[in-house]
Amino acid sequence: MKMMAFKRLFFSLWLQSMLLGSLLGQQGQQGQQGQQGREDLSTQTINESLRQEISKAKLQMLFHGETVTEAEQWHTGFSGKLRELVGSTSPPKRWETVMVGGKRMEDHTRYEIILKANGVPDLPVYLLIPGDGVSRGRPAVVAIHGHGEFGHHAVAGRADLPGVAADIERANYDYGLQFVRRGYVVVCPCLIPFGDRVEKDRYGSDPCAVTFVRMMALGRVPLAENVRDIRWAVSFLQSRSEVDPDKIGCAGLSYGGRMTMMATAMEPRIKVAAISGALNLLQERTSLRYSCGLQIIPSLLEYGDYSEIGSLIAPRPAVWEMGNKDALIVGDGWDTKFKQRLERIYNAYGQRENLHYDHFDGGHRWNGDVAFPLFDQVLKGE
Repeated sequence: MKMMAFKRLFFSLWLQSMLLGSLLGQQGQQGQQGQQGREDLSTQTINESLRQEISKAKLQMLFHGETVTEAEQWHTGFSGKLRELVGSTSPPKRWETVMVGGKRMEDHTRYEIILKANGVPDLPVYLLIPGDGVSRGRPAVVAIHGHGEFGHHAVAGRADLPGVAADIERANYDYGLQFVRRGYVVVCPCLIPFGDRVEKDRYGSDPCAVTFVRMMALGRVPLAENVRDIRWAVSFLQSRSEVDPDKIGCAGLSYGGRMTMMATAMEPRIKVAAISGALNLLQERTSLRYSCGLQIIPSLLEYGDYSEIGSLIAPRPAVWEMGNKDALIVGDGWDTKFKQRLERIYNAYGQRENLHYDHFDGGHRWNGDVAFPLFDQVLKGE
């Protein structure tokens, strides 16, 4: 009897332990499932969401043709879509030229000018004229600055102004001055929101962001207005008696390179372009790093990228500069993809020889080793 009682007690204890173990196991499993559930329900950040969407952008108007006819048809279609996305970039037809000052230098004359027209903001420019006495038929260049507090001052070679000399030294930034010394009439416009066109003390550390937000609230695209001002600078050059109106080029570094690309794509009066430090796709810029609003075209990635805008320059001559130490030019296939799209359209036109690259040893700076001879060839016939 005692043995049977002991067996019943042992069986009861064993059953309880099994039940308890099963219960604890279920609780542990539920705990793991709960933890997994919490991981699954973690909030996806807006950055992650945007990166995914950007990587899957439609780019539905990429060029895939091989013939001149296909290239021309694509050019008509994409240029029309770009105008639709950007909005009006038409420059004023009439304006007032206000002379602020002038100075005769050793090899050129430098004028400070403000262009004024109804309905648009004032446009400060430098006009640089060679001092060799030739008064007519000169080739001309629009020299465009990039980001920075000095705006157009560095490009025009204003090393006499505080801080500008260091900017020039850092990026070989006075390419407007370099062009005038090669015999070109040069206009250097000041774009928004830089230099003379921004109250930097009121805009804080990022005037690009402040300007972008305020202009977009008014339905205005900053990039479009800078394109308008570059086209206005072209009109200004054509109004000058010193200039051959059919021999105008455009050159710029960094944001100036981006705007050179934009303006040349949208302005057929520009015959040759030098685009420095701007071989970036918008997909790359918006997914891998900060890119200011001044470079944004709403809904562009639905239809194409900066490579398609650059392709609108074809078949005109253009050189793309890139330093091998330029941290803003991203490899990993992004630059190759850009180049392949450019080459496809030039090949279709049968004018691949008009597409040039200048791969130089250096950082984010102007080079000119290919650009200057190319401009001389196209605009001077040398």
